[in-house]
Amino acid sequence: MRRDFLIAALAVGLAVLVALGCIGTEEEKITTLRIGYQPSTHQIAEMVAMEEGWWLSDLSPFGIEEVKDFEFPSGPPEMQAMLGGNLDIAYVGAAPPISAIAQGLEAKIVAAVQKNGSDLVVSPGVVYEGPESLVGLKVATFPPGSIQDTVFKKWLQDNGVDPAEIDIKSMGPGDATTAISARRVDAVFLPHPSPSIIELEGKGRSVVASGEMWPDHACCCLVVSDELLREEPELVEQIVRTHIRATEYINENPERAAEIYSAKTGQNLTMVQHSIENWDGAWISDPHEIIPSVVEYARVDYELGYTGDELLTEEDLFETSFYDRVVS
Repeated sequence: MRRDFLIAALAVGLAVLVALGCIGTEEEKITTLRIGYQPSTHQIAEMVAMEEGWWLSDLSPFGIEEVKDFEFPSGPPEMQAMLGGNLDIAYVGAAPPISAIAQGLEAKIVAAVQKNGSDLVVSPGVVYEGPESLVGLKVATFPPGSIQDTVFKKWLQDNGVDPAEIDIKSMGPGDATTAISARRVDAVFLPHPSPSIIELEGKGRSVVASGEMWPDHACCCLVVSDELLREEPELVEQIVRTHIRATEYINENPERAAEIYSAKTGQNLTMVQHSIENWDGAWISDPHEIIPSVVEYARVDYELGYTGDELLTEEDLFETSFYDRVVS
């Protein structure tokens, strides 16, 4: 009788612990994939995979029933959303994850997305004669910790110009394009297609491409949460495989990629095509190709005070094994 009572009591206690979440049942598998991206031609791969239905069709065998993507104006707020647990993967510049990981984001870069692809555009009437001619001017670019902020400030420092001597305004692409059009800033440093839009509207002219500032610098990358890396490795492999498929498609079908981008963002197709034809960027997927410049970003961001007292390393930032398995 006493034994039966103890067994019953233990059963009730176990049920209570499970209900309270103290003891987990079988781990719930992810059924909705949440993707962050930005309205830039740098990240067309995400849009192609979404428009062509590849995300859902490729990932459904792994239990994914729905794929949602969310647009962000730049990388820092996108990484804040990932820090808050609102994104599973992100197409983002390679610099914002550095600051976010330093703040505690549990995620890694698993693939490259794109390199180069931003321009310094000056307003009509501004005499540009090199970096030193920007001293005292107002220049709009993405927020601190972004690719554009990091590349721009490093370029200034490399050329003996203190960034503090320039009035640098933090803006997203839409606000910055409006600001130079209204002559509220003297120049902008933005990713494509914004430089082409400004030029074709007669509101400015491109004077330096980011690949000239920092040859073959990493720009966008694919970031995946550590939770997915640990718990859904086969799903992550397919995410990387789909990303590679989309990247190859863009490079083989740039006109169709421009159409997909224009439809997704509402930006003028002629301007998007002009951007793709004239930028210095390239769509890539191999993470090994961007490791050197991302590690350099980490050093620059450390010196700029963006990562506190922590200098992040390749091991802190990258997990290349998924890509390596996919391409092997």
